[in-house]
Amino acid sequence: MEVRIQSIHFDASEQLHTFIRKKVVKLEKYYDDIKKVEVSLKVVKPETAANKEVGVVVAIPNGELYASKICDTFEEAVDLSIEALEKQLVKYKEKQRNK
Repeated sequence: MEVRIQSIHFDASEQLHTFIRKKVVKLEKYYDDIKKVEVSLKVVKPETAANKEVGVVVAIPNGELYASKICDTFEEAVDLSIEALEKQLVKYKEKQRNK
């Protein structure tokens, strides 16, 4: 599984990259055939508190799944996005099984 992390208009720390990779790898528990995961990190309107936006695209054989969250910290946003994707992957796997 290929993991691409893109930070828009700022440099993400190595610590954040490691955190994201660790979280993304856990998605394989829910679905084996993940081709690629793209994570985009963005700071929206710096004057607000919840201004860290994380978008995660998971490429699977017949398409892709997407989750995006805005929180106070990138870690929190990544956690919530991964959680949403876990649910999507479980649902997708169920559909595949029922075919």
